[in-house]
Amino acid sequence: MSTLDVVDFIQQNRALADQVETFRDYCENEKHWEARREFILRNINDFNEEQRDLLLSLSMVWANNVFMGCRYSKELLEKVQEMAEGIVVENAPIFKTRDEIMKKQQGR
Repeated sequence: MSTLDVVDFIQQNRALADQVETFRDYCENEKHWEARREFILRNINDFNEEQRDLLLSLSMVWANNVFMGCRYSKELLEKVQEMAEGIVVENAPIFKTRDEIMKKQQGR
């Protein structure tokens, strides 16, 4: 879904979009929220009402990984990356692991 697709989807599904807006965390900036909202909108139909918390948790895992470099199990990251396939985050930070930093330091 491109940004235009998200806007079109929101216009056509106003009630759902309004509900999704309630999921925004008070500390999320606009860039993080737009990406996480797209993640939620892409996947909301795959989760029933009882699974909504799971979807929101997965969206936070994905956003935390993309924007803050948080690390999770390989299986969990594969799942959220698959769910987020096609979401473009411009100027996303690039994180290095401790091992990558140490290897670079030793190469000096």
